[in-house]
Amino acid sequence: MLRSETYATKQKNTIIDVIKTKEEAFTVKEIYKALKEKVGLTTIYRLTDKLEKEGKLKKIIGAGGKTYYQYLKSCDKENHFYLKCDKCMRMIHIDCDCIDELYNHILNNHKFKLSKTNIIINGLCKECIGEIK
Repeated sequence: MLRSETYATKQKNTIIDVIKTKEEAFTVKEIYKALKEKVGLTTIYRLTDKLEKEGKLKKIIGAGGKTYYQYLKSCDKENHFYLKCDKCMRMIHIDCDCIDELYNHILNNHKFKLSKTNIIINGLCKECIGEIK
């Protein structure tokens, strides 16, 4: 293995390790700062695009067109979905069989088949609701 390939793998693993620690949506620049600017922005952008295409990250376009990413934890269940907070951009992974009822309703009444693994429901998380009161 070439030294450059080893270095690239170390950078990739370092970036992925930081991404996995993020509980909330993040920007590429936040990852760049978390890595203390030791990995180039271009490398981080390239890897986030690749991870998004692989289904390991969800790309979110926020207010003003700002791009966020959310790490999607792996799940063994087919029927899971995400709750996305419109204020803080956090995405919460939910494993729940109740999504089947919604899935069947939409299929039977609206003749539209949902992807059970990529349903995102927008709203406000409990922390952001608390800030409103």
